[in-house]
Amino acid sequence: MTAEPTSNQSRSPLQTLQMVLTSETTLYVLKRILQALLTLLLASAFSFFIIQLAPGDFLDAQRQNPQISPETIQQFEEQFGLNKSIGEQYLRWLYQVVTKLNFGESFAYQRPAVEVLAERIPNTLLLSIASILVTWAIAIPLGIIGAINHNKVADRVLRVLSYIGQGFPALITGLLLLFFAQLTAPLFPVGGRTSINHDDLTWLGKILDIGWHMILPTLALSITSFAGLQRLMRGQMLDVLRQDYIRTARAKGLPENRVIYTHALRNAINPLITLLGFEFASLLSGAFITEYFFGWPGLGRLTLQAVQSQDLYLIMASLMMGATMLIIGNLLADLALSFVDPRIKLSKMN
Repeated sequence: MTAEPTSNQSRSPLQTLQMVLTSETTLYVLKRILQALLTLLLASAFSFFIIQLAPGDFLDAQRQNPQISPETIQQFEEQFGLNKSIGEQYLRWLYQVVTKLNFGESFAYQRPAVEVLAERIPNTLLLSIASILVTWAIAIPLGIIGAINHNKVADRVLRVLSYIGQGFPALITGLLLLFFAQLTAPLFPVGGRTSINHDDLTWLGKILDIGWHMILPTLALSITSFAGLQRLMRGQMLDVLRQDYIRTARAKGLPENRVIYTHALRNAINPLITLLGFEFASLLSGAFITEYFFGWPGLGRLTLQAVQSQDLYLIMASLMMGATMLIIGNLLADLALSFVDPRIKLSKMN
């Protein structure tokens, strides 16, 4: 008798493709993409009309300049589409986005808004990812230590530190770190992403130079997030450690480290994974205070300048990018949650 082929050997490429396309994960991702398109459409319309409620427009400064003729102003209005109604402007912008992925031209830079954003996004991503890594690397272990030493000296000290950290918003933290940089100058650089002699350094020197400039902005973004994440980790661990299956594992004589890091931590960290998507998107959109204080050439600082100058299409491109990152972050968090905990089914998620 000949051996029957295994299931993998008997499947044709077409059957394999069909299984992938009809899998739970693929169907869930497609559903979320369709929901995301509707969300982005509503968000773009709402944002566009809210921005237009502000008095004046980008050309107000030019109108007040006597050296600029009314004909030139009219030409600019036609060029930027500012002579049309709000509805016409939005439909024109939406048509360009859907058909050409063109988010409009920045008034101030006279270049496509996407190109301007593309120059700043890597800097903000670098700062945001560094902040998340620092926050999680410190908050998760300290949260576990606080839960294990519940109501002991270590736990009380960590709780006081978390209360203090949560009491300092990014605005206050940034100001304190600027004051600290002034006291320790020139130890910590403030202003820009690189030093003046950055181009003359070796590749390792360039990496260290950027990392040195990132220290204070990263701390400013991490302190408040670290405090909240530490308290959340502590609370989740305390809740899990009181569960019956943890008592059963201890009664069976399993080592305490295995009980904590294999059984308890795996379940306690699930809610934190869900928050990771929100945290990443919020850092991208909420870093403008830190970037402004430390002169970091990132997306938040660019968006703030665009709002101040009423650079309509640059603001819209920035808002759409932030909304897209929020949607992607939430999707990745859901997929990671289902991967970490197989009991969670994507088909049952809303």
